[in-house]
Amino acid sequence: MLPDALRERAARVKLLALDVDGVLTDGRLHYGPEGEATKVFDVKDGLGLRLLRDEGIAIAIVSAKRSTMLERRLADLKISDACLGREDKRVALDEVRARANASLDEVCFVGDDVLDLPVLRVVGLAATPADGHALVRREVPWVLQACGGRGAVREVCDALLEARGRLEAAVETLLATR
Repeated sequence: MLPDALRERAARVKLLALDVDGVLTDGRLHYGPEGEATKVFDVKDGLGLRLLRDEGIAIAIVSAKRSTMLERRLADLKISDACLGREDKRVALDEVRARANASLDEVCFVGDDVLDLPVLRVVGLAATPADGHALVRREVPWVLQACGGRGAVREVCDALLEARGRLEAAVETLLATR
């Protein structure tokens, strides 16, 4: 649930930037018998991202890690703006922000761990999943009700659309095109 004090900031967001592990996933890695790692993504998050994109809000991924399965998921979601394998997330954010023509104040970033703090500290709207690291939860203004990989991204997407008064209209538009 978006706190009322953040509603105005949420209405200004032009770019939603996301960390991956612990945000789009629950942060766990599952290893198969051949040593291959797998991650689990929540389909509700994917639908929320589609609703945002259809409403003209840019989406970008900023992650210190790179993986084939992540690239596959981003392709499935039609997210083409991704800075993967980038240790300096602040620099990566500036790159995606420039492509989206968004000021720092117009960016919502969702991160879950201390490596995300340099970005969370400078954006207009910072959020962390309910199971984000304690230091992050203490520092950001918006602690989500959902956990990473379990609807946290959908919660953000819905709140951003609701702040613009567009959630129901976005859903109806989606349903009309099916």
